[in-house]
Amino acid sequence: MTVTPYKWTLDRYHQAIDAGLFDDQPIELLRGDLIVTPPEGKLHAYYNSEVGDYLRALLGSRGKIREAHPITLPNDSEPIPDLAIVKPLGAVYLEHHPYPGDIFWLIEFSKATLSPDLTVKRAIYAEAGIPEYWVVNLNHKELNVFRDLDNGHYTIEETYTTGHVSPCAFTNIEISVQRLMNP
Repeated sequence: MTVTPYKWTLDRYHQAIDAGLFDDQPIELLRGDLIVTPPEGKLHAYYNSEVGDYLRALLGSRGKIREAHPITLPNDSEPIPDLAIVKPLGAVYLEHHPYPGDIFWLIEFSKATLSPDLTVKRAIYAEAGIPEYWVVNLNHKELNVFRDLDNGHYTIEETYTTGHVSPCAFTNIEISVQRLMNP
């Protein structure tokens, strides 16, 4: 007998959510697999809030900062990035979570989840066409920036410990690397 794990589709996943199946369990859908996520600790809550406020001040009405809310991707994935910087589409998000075309860039704050953030999530985001992905490595106090998609892979990977970085969608905005790591 061969054991085959059940793969969730986005439709089935949304039906299960609507039926209240996962109300008591924080989960993400990654490539059809249900991943139990740890509760948000003080560190993540602080970084999400403080960096979210910092980015709101820099972007103004040009972008919407979503803190720890799902995004819907075509590869049977509905991850919950720490920060999603998306198009300010207002009530459109009552109908659906942001799709790849709605997303400017994503940010993850990583301590215990560094390995999956740099591998699994990076691959899922690239496959889905997310143009830019940042990982704030809280263990080593560095920022990993992934951009320039080619055939479902990021071709540019840059690491910053100081200075400023501009997201591709907003090249006229300089974001302090130090503010991301020490808000």
